[in-house]
Amino acid sequence: MYISTAQMYQEVRDLAQTLSRVESKVDSFLDEAKDIRADVQDHEIRLRTLERARWPLPTLGVLAGIVGAATGAAALFLR
Repeated sequence: MYISTAQMYQEVRDLAQTLSRVESKVDSFLDEAKDIRADVQDHEIRLRTLERARWPLPTLGVLAGIVGAATGAAALFLR
């Protein structure tokens, strides 16, 4: 089987076009991955902020319980 120079040239051009399409798809995928990483980092920052803002609530609950117990004990013993 003989492959002419024109056929070989056309195959190489088709391959180059296919490779170009694949490269553009990979580039768009990488751009989307950057956006996803930025979103994940933003969500991580927001979660950490919420976790830091939440920690005083249990502490305040414990302190309120201690103050209530101390007030009750003081009222009981100071009678």
